[in-house]
Amino acid sequence: MFEKRFFSAAVVALGIALAGLFVYFGICRVSDKDRAVTVKGLSTRDVRADYVVWPLKFAVSGNDLRTLYADMSRVEQTAREFFMEKGFRETEMTLGNASIDDNWSGYYDRRPENRYTLHTSLIISTADVDRVIANQGCQSALLSKGVILNSYTWDTDYQYNGLNDLKPQMIEEATKNARAVAQKFADDAQCSLGSIRRASQGQFTVETDNNQPWVKHVRVVTTVDYYLR
Repeated sequence: MFEKRFFSAAVVALGIALAGLFVYFGICRVSDKDRAVTVKGLSTRDVRADYVVWPLKFAVSGNDLRTLYADMSRVEQTAREFFMEKGFRETEMTLGNASIDDNWSGYYDRRPENRYTLHTSLIISTADVDRVIANQGCQSALLSKGVILNSYTWDTDYQYNGLNDLKPQMIEEATKNARAVAQKFADDAQCSLGSIRRASQGQFTVETDNNQPWVKHVRVVTTVDYYLR
């Protein structure tokens, strides 16, 4: 009878000890889950535009619409020939939409000399970015041919289309930078760096250099949570 009671008590004691041990390890696991660090990794690139849309805006004024449209046709043809001499292909040029202003609208006295102003544009779309850059200051040369250019450098749209090729290596670099930051934090905290708990990739941003609009600044930031042991 004594042996049975002793065995039963031993079993109960062992069960209580095991239960306590399981609780202890459970608390440790919960505690470990809360030990984490959130870091960010940055990757940047400076790239050159690979395509450009260059709108060249013209305007002519007069009082006779028929004469006005004839003048605009002459201006547009002169501009085409000028840029073809500069090495641009005719297939890279398209004529924009025309619009007309009635300068006398709203005036009852002291009306402007010319009633109408006709606006249009010749749009150059090309991958030859260097040629566009070299000809940005062509206003004087066109003026000598009787063509007044109303365009500005900020009208030119420099584009970069190679972002998809950059994404894999930039994401890899940003992730490595994030891990380096996390490792430094773990070393300073006298911990060991664990596995990734959660990671998110930020959006890629492409910004234009204010002084050189054909240069693009590409950046991406990744956010990673690491466990600390």
